[in-house]
Amino acid sequence: MADTPRKGLTYADAGVDIDAGNAMVDAIKPLVRATRRPGADGEIGGFGGLFDLGAAGFSDPILVAANDGVGTKVKIAIETGIHDTVGIDLVAMCVNDLVVQGAEPLLFLDYYATGKLDPAAGVAIVRGISEGCLRAGCALIGGETAEMPGLYAGDDYDLAGFAVGAAERGTLLPRADVAAGDVILGLPSSGVHSNGFSLVRRIVAREGLSWDAPAPFEPSRSLGEALLEPTRIYVKPLLSAIRATGAIKALAHITGGGFTENIPRVLADGLGARLDLGAIHLPPVFGWLARAGGVAEAEMLRTFNCGVGMIVVVSETDVEAVAAALADAGEAPFVLGRVTSRGEGARVTFEGSLGI
Repeated sequence: MADTPRKGLTYADAGVDIDAGNAMVDAIKPLVRATRRPGADGEIGGFGGLFDLGAAGFSDPILVAANDGVGTKVKIAIETGIHDTVGIDLVAMCVNDLVVQGAEPLLFLDYYATGKLDPAAGVAIVRGISEGCLRAGCALIGGETAEMPGLYAGDDYDLAGFAVGAAERGTLLPRADVAAGDVILGLPSSGVHSNGFSLVRRIVAREGLSWDAPAPFEPSRSLGEALLEPTRIYVKPLLSAIRATGAIKALAHITGGGFTENIPRVLADGLGARLDLGAIHLPPVFGWLARAGGVAEAEMLRTFNCGVGMIVVVSETDVEAVAAALADAGEAPFVLGRVTSRGEGARVTFEGSLGI
């Protein structure tokens, strides 16, 4: 008796739905198109995205590139089914790292990987990415959606982003004239942003809270919604202040590693920083995390932004002009500390308390 021929397999049988991917691309085209800017006016769907630096107004540009992800904050998006804000986080984590070098973000590409493509979730994610690009003034010129069954479980997915910006030669930050005595201004964060979420999730689990429970620090919203508050994008106000004053010497994005790891990245070896913790208006989420998790103040300062998403370094004589330019652009700057000569011990030191 002849063997019965086995059914031929398809890519869909293996868990990859090409038709769903194509449908998602069609659905996101209007979102991508909305982010067009001078220098980028192509359509997605080709093998690569194009950008014309001349059309963007640059004459002698230095390109600056950055990439990042959202980290385990995506787990909250997955578990709550709220997918339209983590895309903003993804853009923010990249473009905020560009602007601190004095660069204008020009283009963005995303990488979305999942076990089984959910087109509705995918479109919501790209909607957030598009919104983030609009807030940053950069064009979403392409990306990649990877469906990888067996590598990601259930509804899990991960995101990565890639941004490229430019600055005219000679205008990059930090400047070489950052000196002891310079003033450090702080710009408020919108909350936890996109760092420390492994600890955040551990605290939530230990407290036995569900994502749809009222947030202990903001009862008008669910815990999931409150913790998914997206990262602030500082690009437009910072570029406005840089161009209006020419007085900003350095910028530091307060991300993973908090104050202690990020501020030294923009200081020369012989310099440090002293911060006044009493100047910080601590958002309620951080007080709750510290109390519920028994997290010591020193650990808070090296894990979270604690209410300060960006720092700005200026000379004492330029504080008023830079603060006014930032305020005109919608920011609420405050004096956080000073650049110091580096002594023995920690590079970043603190006075006062967060008041947790």
